[in-house]
Amino acid sequence: MSTTDRQPPLRVLIGCDTFSPDVNGAARFAERLAAGLVQRGHDVHVVAPSKRMNRTGSFSETIEGERMTVHRWTSWRWYPHDWLRFVLPWRARSYARKLLDAVRPDVIHIQSHIVVGRALAKEGAKRGIRIVATNHVMPENVLDFTLLPERAKRVFVRWGWNDADRVLTRAAAVTTPTRRAADFLERNTHRRGVLPVSCGLRASDYTADLEPRTANRLVFVGRVTLEKEIDVILRAIPRIDPELDVSLTVVGDGDQRKSLEKLAQDLGIADRVHFTGRVSDQQLRAHLTEASVFVIASIAELQSIATMEAMASGLPIVAANAMALPHLVQEGENGHLFQAGNDRELAEHVEAVLGLAPEQYRRMQQASLEAVKVHDIDRTLDTFESLYRGDA
Repeated sequence: MSTTDRQPPLRVLIGCDTFSPDVNGAARFAERLAAGLVQRGHDVHVVAPSKRMNRTGSFSETIEGERMTVHRWTSWRWYPHDWLRFVLPWRARSYARKLLDAVRPDVIHIQSHIVVGRALAKEGAKRGIRIVATNHVMPENVLDFTLLPERAKRVFVRWGWNDADRVLTRAAAVTTPTRRAADFLERNTHRRGVLPVSCGLRASDYTADLEPRTANRLVFVGRVTLEKEIDVILRAIPRIDPELDVSLTVVGDGDQRKSLEKLAQDLGIADRVHFTGRVSDQQLRAHLTEASVFVIASIAELQSIATMEAMASGLPIVAANAMALPHLVQEGENGHLFQAGNDRELAEHVEAVLGLAPEQYRRMQQASLEAVKVHDIDRTLDTFESLYRGDA
């Protein structure tokens, strides 16, 4: 039973620096959170950058199958990045003042401290509105999209964490997707009592094929960017026993696609690697269902919704032993962990999974299906409802 069965609905304002049509973990979480809250009867408003420049307004949009009000603020393209847009900070404060006076939310839930979240937190605090903050941002990751020299990058990282600290101090509760990410946030800021709350997903939306595989297909899902270290996966392919006839599907798009396609050519595996580009949710789920193993080499995951989606699709996981991925992979049970950047070890683990007897492979599939249950979206929604009301 949700809290809305016992208490009146809330007017929730969710502030995002990235949201649909962007494709990334923070955006996906915000979309599912907003849709889940609408399903529970709450009045949900989302603030996000406009889809194109010079378009500010409030629009009725369908997100994850639910209609909600999305307030789009005029944004500008960040050209070192393939899709990122940002709102000018001095305009964001003005937009926030007007919006908060009009909407009068019971609670503001910010998804980052960068621009939109910062403006809403500052103006919301002035009005005494309860603020909940979820951190999806590591300043280190932002560096992939800057042109700064190394010394300047180190200064930027320290400034970035101090900046996050100043914004997050306005929140009554601060969350992040995993305990490891919470510990990381506490080490780099003065925030304490950071709560790990899974981004969540609805496992029933995914289909697991427990029948023996007729082809050895590896799959990766995510943005095709530097931090994902997809090159490590590509370099592992030639190391895998040729008799296994392994192919790789990279589901997603990003600024590194052309360089990775060239790397595949140089490695002589271009005929075995397929880059899908951006796909629909239905196509994404089909790629997961049809695969044999999910591989991820990323070193900067605060949770990895894509890995949870693969688990909900009944896939064994071979993942880098970095950041939050060890929270999802139980060594030898639902997959294996490899040393970050070690393509030889990655290849060995893929061979081990593909070499399992059918009944052993199925046990690994079942272990993924079982492990993902704790990330059910309804648990996540229950937790945030409690935080919004000040009950947790």
